[in-house]
Amino acid sequence: MDSLQKEKDELIEMFGIHFESVYNIPPLAARIVGLLIVEGCKSGLTFENIVEKLGASKSSISTNLNLLLKMEKIYYFTIPCDRKKYFKSAPLSSRLLNYLKILESEFIVTERILNYREKTASCSEEKCNLENIKSYKKHLLEVEKSLKKTIAEFKKIETQNQSQN
Repeated sequence: MDSLQKEKDELIEMFGIHFESVYNIPPLAARIVGLLIVEGCKSGLTFENIVEKLGASKSSISTNLNLLLKMEKIYYFTIPCDRKKYFKSAPLSSRLLNYLKILESEFIVTERILNYREKTASCSEEKCNLENIKSYKKHLLEVEKSLKKTIAEFKKIETQNQSQN
């Protein structure tokens, strides 16, 4: 095995482990996403390509592709006069939109505890907690602003790339 192939295999495995823990998905689904990021960037991969490269059964690949499609971690497209589906990983802007949703949920919870703590803080520990919550809220707003800016930049790049293809 040459060094580039070894590096590619290690990258796919690394992505797989990462996505397995971040998205709480089965190992095969995580490795499919990793494979699509590493090898499917340009033209996408067909179902047959994925089965061949990962060496899993067709039914396992199919089940995991359907899961990933439902989770919007991947998408597929077709080519006129070609009956095959070509799978690609979701663009980075989509991945970041998921983080934005998590952040917005965190903000709602933080806002609720902040409102509650402002009404009830009576001892030094609770007042300290109130200050920490205020600081955390400020942090969330800064991260949200930065994330929205990054998403907009990625969407612009992705749109440019699509128009060139």
